[in-house]
Amino acid sequence: QEQLVESGGGSVQAGGSLTLSCAFSGRTSVNFYCMAWFRQTPGKKREGIATIRSDGATDYLDSVEGRFTISKGNTKNTQYLQMNYLKPEDTAMYYCAATRYFRACTVTGGPFDSWGQGTQVAVSS
Repeated sequence: QEQLVESGGGSVQAGGSLTLSCAFSGRTSVNFYCMAWFRQTPGKKREGIATIRSDGATDYLDSVEGRFTISKGNTKNTQYLQMNYLKPEDTAMYYCAATRYFRACTVTGGPFDSWGQGTQVAVSS
């Protein structure tokens, strides 16, 4: 069973930065998985914002492209989401996700079957 644990959420002013981390443990290396970050606000559907494939190919939600960067750690089963130029509309619960078997490793693909518990990000204006 895969386990994912997010960290790094918090409160920041608009224009600031945060880095989220996702510690992954599974049957094999994180490099064999499609990894992703999702976010959700109350009353709205969870949306995929960034994915990274085993070969390093990435995909982003249009509204975060150029501001957010997803990456994998070099020596640990960890993935990161660097968030720059944060906006109040980025306020949400952020979730790490993973899957080994997917239709497409994109923000609208998946499906993702392993999830973390979430970390809250709040951006004030």
